[in-house]
Amino acid sequence: MAAPSEKETTQARGSGLGSVPGSVPGSVPGSSSAAKAPGAPKPCRACTDFTSWMKAQRKEKGAAAGSAATEEAEQRRAAAAAAAAAAAECPADREELGRSTWTFLHTMAAYYPEQPSAQQRRDMGELVRLFSRFYPCEDCAKDMRERLETRPPDTSSRCRLSQWMCGLHNDVNRRLGKPQFDCSRVDERWKDGWSDGSCD
Repeated sequence: MAAPSEKETTQARGSGLGSVPGSVPGSVPGSSSAAKAPGAPKPCRACTDFTSWMKAQRKEKGAAAGSAATEEAEQRRAAAAAAAAAAAECPADREELGRSTWTFLHTMAAYYPEQPSAQQRRDMGELVRLFSRFYPCEDCAKDMRERLETRPPDTSSRCRLSQWMCGLHNDVNRRLGKPQFDCSRVDERWKDGWSDGSCD
């Protein structure tokens, strides 16, 4: 049987035969070439549990994610994590609550719209203000309310909200004698992952 001509191959790709919307022409859906299309967005880490995300990353890198040994190791890690979580099902202390809160606030800022509507800007400002009223650590909440009086959230864009949040966090860290974070790296830390690939 003769191989299809270049014209037939191009027509098949263009007509959608065997192609997936958004895939790279000539690539196999689910292959690393389809997943690594230039400009293709990274998978949403905030929308995926860690175990599923790691499996997808291994498949994307061509690792032997399907091997029995790897699957067994992943099951052991998941069981150990579940056991640790069950043991830690106690109310959060101030440190744990603080870490979880900053993770939530920074991640929320990282996924805020680049060009928010007027309503989104108002809603985000109100969310931050309400948050400071109901935060369970009363002196932390009071401190945040005082800071908001002199430095309200900048909700004009994703970048500005992320920078405002980082500045607020650094102000709190300074007060607590903790290290400062380099705010030029907020997207790496809270959205895209580190540039060295350690989060991929």
